[in-house]
Amino acid sequence: MPGSLTRLDLNQSAKSMTHDLHIALYQPEIPGNTGAILRLAACFSATVDIIRPIGFELSDRTLKRAGMDYLEIAAIREHADFAAFEDWRRQSGRRLVLMSTKAERAYTDFAFRPDDVLMLGRESSGVPDSVHALADAELRIPIRPEARSLNLGMSAAITLSEAVRQIGRT
Repeated sequence: MPGSLTRLDLNQSAKSMTHDLHIALYQPEIPGNTGAILRLAACFSATVDIIRPIGFELSDRTLKRAGMDYLEIAAIREHADFAAFEDWRRQSGRRLVLMSTKAERAYTDFAFRPDDVLMLGRESSGVPDSVHALADAELRIPIRPEARSLNLGMSAAITLSEAVRQIGRT
C-alpha cells in the first residue's frame, strides 16, 4: 500500500488487554482524525482497520501531528476497499458494530464483545446504505438534537472506552 507508515506486527498488539477490538475507519478523509484514532487505539491496544480509498496519503508525515510517537506502537490493517474488509471480517467471525447518527440504540445499551469491530464512517457523509445493511448492530452516541454529530476521534474514544470498560482489563 502507498505511504511510509510504520506498521506494528499485529500479533504483538493487545498483549495487556483482554480484548481484540478493532476500530474500522470507512474511507477516512482527514489525516488528523485518523492520527488521533491511531493514538487512541495504541493506548487501548486496539487495531485500526483503514478501508480505502482514503482522502490523504497514509504516511508518518501526514499522521504525525495527531498520532505523535504513538504511531510506532499502533496496530494498523489496510483494506483495498470495503469488499476486502468485509471478506476479512466475515472470515474472522467478527461482529460489525456501526456507529451512526441515524441509529436508534445508544452505545450504552449494547453489550460489546472482545472481538467486535467498531466502524466509523467518513467525516463528511458516514457510510452508504449498503454498509448499514451489513452491520450486526448500529449504535449512536446521544447528543443534543440540534447538534449534527461529534468529531470522529471523539466518537471513537467514547465508544472504544465503553467497550473496554465492559470487557475489562487484565
